[in-house]
Amino acid sequence: MEKRKSRKAPPPPKKVRKVPTAFDCPFCGHTSSVQCSIDLKDMVAKTACAVCKVVYATVANALTEPIDVYSEWIDECHKANEGVDVDDR
Repeated sequence: MEKRKSRKAPPPPKKVRKVPTAFDCPFCGHTSSVQCSIDLKDMVAKTACAVCKVVYATVANALTEPIDVYSEWIDECHKANEGVDVDDR
């Protein structure tokens, strides 16, 4: 008689980390005050701070995620501040 093969338990499913949808404002510094909205019908993505009311808008496509819009906004802020001398006192 042959011995029965034991079945191994399947490996646990990998946990997918969720990307945040609320971010810190680069202007006023409040945490989780920036919300992103993506309108694929008009192909526009907007980020807006609920505290200081700063808004950034860009072109969106089907693959655009909120973190992409926020990152693009931060990159544009860095470009605008390039070459600006900060006077630390």
